[in-house]
Amino acid sequence: MSGGTRLENANPLIFQRSGERLLTATDEDEDVADPIDDREIFDLIRSINDPEHPLSLEELNVVEQMRVNVNDRESMVSVEFTPTIPHCSMATLIGLSIKVKLLRSLPDRFKIDVHITPGTHASEDAVVFLLQSISSLQTKREWQQLWRTLSCWRWSTSVCPPEPCDPKSPAAVV
Repeated sequence: MSGGTRLENANPLIFQRSGERLLTATDEDEDVADPIDDREIFDLIRSINDPEHPLSLEELNVVEQMRVNVNDRESMVSVEFTPTIPHCSMATLIGLSIKVKLLRSLPDRFKIDVHITPGTHASEDAVVFLLQSISSLQTKREWQQLWRTLSCWRWSTSVCPPEPCDPKSPAAVV
């Protein structure tokens, strides 16, 4: 973080990244139906940058493949994330970053549930409430307002970037 702000977790544990997914000829064949699976979702979110450190969520063990569940037939994706410390003030931002990344990456048919690992945050109920409230945003205007606010937090600046029209916009934060 800039501006002399103290880090909440100045010395986080750093975990080794898992290897890259090995693709088969079937995976690369566009004519073969390929259901979305846990690893594919994990690969989408593993490299999201932590808002406080120059590390990925995977390197901080905030996201793990075993905490991702996909039911392609029912179009459901569930991701559980674990903050590095119990009083992480960035937990809602992290959850929202995961959600927006998936909204931008997956077909519209998917229902996406992002939640905090139970028992890992001092204000778990508040984080869950905020993530559920944010998930209920329906209009482009609501997404625009949220995007501007998050962009200002993300870049620690009072100069906000222009607004995208929706969370799937290529200009959206994540």
